[in-house]
Amino acid sequence: MYFAALLARTEDGWEASDTELDDVETLSDLADLARDASSDDDTVIVLIEQEGGWFGVVRVDGEEDPRIYVSEAAAAARSSYGEILLTDELLGREPGDDGTDLDSLDLDGTEDGEPDGEDTGAADDDGAVSTGSADAVPHGPVGDAQVLEDLGVSEKELRSMTGDAVNEIADALGASEVLETVR
Repeated sequence: MYFAALLARTEDGWEASDTELDDVETLSDLADLARDASSDDDTVIVLIEQEGGWFGVVRVDGEEDPRIYVSEAAAAARSSYGEILLTDELLGREPGDDGTDLDSLDLDGTEDGEPDGEDTGAADDDGAVSTGSADAVPHGPVGDAQVLEDLGVSEKELRSMTGDAVNEIADALGASEVLETVR
């Protein structure tokens, strides 16, 4: 189950709104949605969580590029909402690079020196076998872990959050009551 909310910082404190991400296809779309929630180019925090799997924080300050933190990249990569956040830049790869080096593939699609027809991938937690590069999407957190540092959530605190991270973040920001109204 997913939950997504926008927290917009105003003169009077935080305002929360739940958000539908069905029409959001890119990080740029998400940043535009966040900017629309702010009247004065104030800070907007987008919180996304998949219950028990991962959470993401996107911070948009006016027209600046969004800052992103994802708690578990590999889990988020299996989610359509997570894929929005896991940009090539965030994952440290060139645009369009899916982790497979085409120059190292034989004509039959196997890697140089790899026996034909033999599975060389390892099963993940869901039992799915990955035959691509193990470095394509790392396990663990990615992004800017200091994304909320100036708002009272340290890097160490953010990295240690698990299960109820969205509520913990809202509580640290002083926005738990407004978040509860949209939950």
